[in-house]
Amino acid sequence: MRLLERMRKEWFMIGIVLAIAGAKLEPSIGVNGGPLKPEITVSYIAVATIFFNSGLSLKTELADSRLHASPCVFCSDFNQGSRWK
Repeated sequence: MRLLERMRKEWFMIGIVLAIAGAKLEPSIGVNGGPLKPEITVSYIAVATIFFNSGLSLKTELADSRLHASPCVFCSDFNQGSRWK
């Protein structure tokens, strides 16, 4: 039972080790032009996923304040710019 508990606790490290072992055994899967298409997967999908996950972790109060601040800054900048012309 302790082994199962340990595996549940260290699931991420076990997954990394398995991914590295799989890449060592069959490297042709991840080469350019291979089935994973890393030139597309890493460039676009991975970056989009990282930004999406970081956006999900934002607190709603922070997002609301930023949404409110953007139009205010734009309007004040626009008004001051047109005053001096």
